[in-house]
Amino acid sequence: MGYKVVVAGATGNVGREMLNILAEREFPVDEIAALASRKSLGTECSFGDKTIKTQDLDTFDFTGWDIALFAIGGGPTKTYAPRAAAAGCVVIDNSSLYRYDPDVPLIVPECNADAIHGYSKKNIIANPNCSTAQMVVALKPLHDRAKIKRVVVSTYQSVSGAGKEGMDELWDQTKSIYNPVTDVAPTKFTKQIAFNVIPHIDAFMDSGETKEEWKMVAETKKIVDTSIKVTATCVRVPVFVGHSEAVNIEFEDFLDEDEAREVLRTSPGILVVDKREDGGYVTPVESAGDYATFISRIRQDSTIENGLNLWCVSDNLRKGAALNAVQIAEVLGREVLKKG
Repeated sequence: MGYKVVVAGATGNVGREMLNILAEREFPVDEIAALASRKSLGTECSFGDKTIKTQDLDTFDFTGWDIALFAIGGGPTKTYAPRAAAAGCVVIDNSSLYRYDPDVPLIVPECNADAIHGYSKKNIIANPNCSTAQMVVALKPLHDRAKIKRVVVSTYQSVSGAGKEGMDELWDQTKSIYNPVTDVAPTKFTKQIAFNVIPHIDAFMDSGETKEEWKMVAETKKIVDTSIKVTATCVRVPVFVGHSEAVNIEFEDFLDEDEAREVLRTSPGILVVDKREDGGYVTPVESAGDYATFISRIRQDSTIENGLNLWCVSDNLRKGAALNAVQIAEVLGREVLKKG
């Protein structure tokens, strides 16, 4: 016996990946529903070897459904998630709406799967920000070995993190550079993204941080350890899929780079590709379509007493969003609902 599963936002980048990954990982699904807004009503979506048509999110009755994966943004989620939760359907939400709610668990299964039992307070579980998810997969096993004091991270985030509009803008601007007759002004981003980098993701805050940078701080503390100090600079880069991060870690205790490499190699969700030679590292192009968080360039930081540097790459549509949501559903099914 399997589960009745809903994917809300099924026509978007993340929603389509959720459907793909549910099928790829053979999640025990007895019935699947793909939901979208009325403007996308009837759009066909692939689920394994099946084709399903989207239903209207606004009129959908969640009664009798077990799990709903939400990829519809914070605004609509505020309306529909409580409706689904009240009907007895557990919501796994990809927006930022519930991530900082103390009554809603924020989960990366490799790091804090045991937090799943907190779902019952609101019948909602939060999926973390894409840039946070891959970083904490790397941080958690190192923290367990040699307690992390401080993290300094610079991100190189792909345009798919801004949705289809972001990907279209990069594509159209790139073409326009080679065809001077056309000019594609920035609309999704604040400046030209083609052949450029933009040190600005989400809104600016009074502190001078952007909201994306603040999210990495708050979410790392909630998922791994509240005592860890984190500072981030988040940058949008002209890459279609795959986020990269340069991470500097300061520990309370010394951790040798060779031991760190071995700790990471034996940790769930991680693939270490770290050869000190040309091409002996992973780039975002190579991570696209993969489940893993790839770690490269592991080395001591000689400027502080107990420091390491590493390079972290992952498919942001997968581990940063859809894959993590499906992994949460797997933990929920295995530890709580116990059907399949």
